[in-house]
Amino acid sequence: MSTRTAVITGASSGIGAATARKLAEAGFHVVLTARRADRLEALAKELAAAGHSAAAHVLDVTDRAAVDAFAASLPRCDVLVDNAGGALGTEPVAAADPADWRAMYEVNVIGVLNVTQALLPALTASGDGTIVIMSSTAGLATYEGGGGYVAAKHGSHVIAETLRLELNGTPVRVIEIAPGMVRTEEFAVTRFRGDADRAAAVYQGVAEPLTAEDIADTVSWAVTRPSHVNIDLLVVRPRAQASNYKVHREQ
Repeated sequence: MSTRTAVITGASSGIGAATARKLAEAGFHVVLTARRADRLEALAKELAAAGHSAAAHVLDVTDRAAVDAFAASLPRCDVLVDNAGGALGTEPVAAADPADWRAMYEVNVIGVLNVTQALLPALTASGDGTIVIMSSTAGLATYEGGGGYVAAKHGSHVIAETLRLELNGTPVRVIEIAPGMVRTEEFAVTRFRGDADRAAAVYQGVAEPLTAEDIADTVSWAVTRPSHVNIDLLVVRPRAQASNYKVHREQ
């Protein structure tokens, strides 16, 4: 049988890049997608040098025409990791910029919809497809200053729940991974619009926040369960975090 193919969106950094490495190690041909060509090419070369099979495709998941063209170019797809996402701002609802909310909804919800719809025929035709939707604990509970991101991640959470109902009886699993506090090189910096000090303060005093590799391990484990096993929803937090707003910080 041909090597199984896994498509990872948002693979240029953070959780997406770490997931690509883990799935490549698990024997998948990984198709790396994101908007930054240089990072994708560097990761593809890194994986190839390690003896893995990888291909890079520049893709904006909010561009439906580009997503459809990408899907048409793939000979097969067995696993889709809908990882592309992100947060912008921490303003309260009363002061939030609607443009930020729209941007978050476009990538976290419409982006997931675009790629999932485009690749679902191939996932079904594989006879053993898996969709992984990277949501967040923000998709399960609210917190002040997170309204726009929380709303968007609730949207991706609901897509996973609904897909699982609608695809019941087909050979496609739907897995949702909901990370809590994860320290990556870009997520918090992007959220705080490049303010590295404010981004660092998010993790102040937290001995061991999760890493991108922790989440990648989780994705790889869930994807490689026997075909009849579906990990519906897996919430992953560091031990120091009991909820979105209760975090132990050492003095």
